[in-house]
Amino acid sequence: MIVGVGIDVAETDRFGLSLERTPGLAERLFTHDELHLPGGARRGTASLAARFAAKEALAKALGAPAGLHWKDAEVVTEDSGRPRLEVTGTVAARAAELGVRTWHVSLSHDAGVASAVVIAEG
Repeated sequence: MIVGVGIDVAETDRFGLSLERTPGLAERLFTHDELHLPGGARRGTASLAARFAAKEALAKALGAPAGLHWKDAEVVTEDSGRPRLEVTGTVAARAAELGVRTWHVSLSHDAGVASAVVIAEG
C-alpha cells in the first residue's frame, strides 16, 4: 500500500548560489557521504540539488510534518548507481508512525533542473 508520494524540483544554478551564499549550508543539509564521492572528491552541484530535492520529496511523502532533520534522511548510491534512502531519527520515527516499510526514490538532473520522486510504501 502506498502511504505517500512526494515530488520536488530544484533549479541547479539557484541551489548552487544558495550553497555559496550561506556558509555551512551544505554541511547542515547533507551527510559526509552525500557531499563526497567515493575517493573523497566533492559531488557536483547538480547531484547535490537532486539529493536536496529527494529530501524535500521525502518530507512531502511523509505529510511534511514539522521537526524533521535534514541529515536523518540520506540518499545513498548503490554500486549499480541506483539511489536509495536510509532514514534515521526524526524521519524514521515519522515513517514508523505511518507504517512505511519501503522507500522508492528516483533522481534526475538535466538542463539546469534537478528533480526527485519519493514513494513511501507500507
